[in-house]
Amino acid sequence: MAKGSILAVGMDKKHQEHLKKSGSIPAHIAIIMDGNGRWAKKKRLPRVAGHNEGVNAVRDIVETCAQLGVRYLTLYTFSTENWRRPKDEVSMLMRLLLTSLKDERDRLHKNNIRLRVIGDFASLPVSVQDEFIDAMDLMKHNTGLTLVLALSYSGRWDITQAVAHIAADVKKGTLAADAVTEETISRYLSTRDIPDPDLLVRTSGELRLSNFLLWELAYTEIYITDLNWPDFRHTALYDAIAAYQARERRFGMVSEQLPPATKRSATNYVERFFKSVSGF
Repeated sequence: MAKGSILAVGMDKKHQEHLKKSGSIPAHIAIIMDGNGRWAKKKRLPRVAGHNEGVNAVRDIVETCAQLGVRYLTLYTFSTENWRRPKDEVSMLMRLLLTSLKDERDRLHKNNIRLRVIGDFASLPVSVQDEFIDAMDLMKHNTGLTLVLALSYSGRWDITQAVAHIAADVKKGTLAADAVTEETISRYLSTRDIPDPDLLVRTSGELRLSNFLLWELAYTEIYITDLNWPDFRHTALYDAIAAYQARERRFGMVSEQLPPATKRSATNYVERFFKSVSGF
């Protein structure tokens, strides 16, 4: 099957071209999609309305990341802690997950997007597992953006299962205890073949990681926005990437040790953008 591409047009195309020229685009963006319920409450709507609108935000952000050339987008979709929510809400979220995947899978495949899932996959309803297995198989040879959905996931769960598997291999004699390194642990995580995120975005203004990618976020740049997830669309993502580009990623070093190309000016992005498109 011939693969299509998602192309930006108009002002979006100019925004994206400027972002690509002004600095590096994060290879991996991770997002804590928070605030669906608050969005609905603010509008005096049922919580399900917030979750439904959140799906529209996912579609917009996935398309924008594909246009920008982002290689990996990881979305914190359902945490292990979310199982503690009221049963009716959990059931509704599982149904929404199922219907959304059915509605979007052909569109994702057509646009050369690959689908991955991390988390305790076996804890999901069988109907959800089956739909994801079929969708991942359909898209497994795609070469564009890899969309990673964290489902029934938590950072502590992932580290715990990694340690358990390492211990089992040490006991079997297939792994020497004194050979365990940071790289060893990374290979046992569910993200073993995914690069660590360059940029973490959290919506709704909360200042915590909520048990998300605890190992992988060690040197990730963090961007917090007060927007609730249903209101986080492509223009907000441009702001997040511009903020990322303005930062100096030192990885424990000092500024003087960094190559000149890695140093970014913190000049206001909006000002720089309009200068570039207006010719001033």
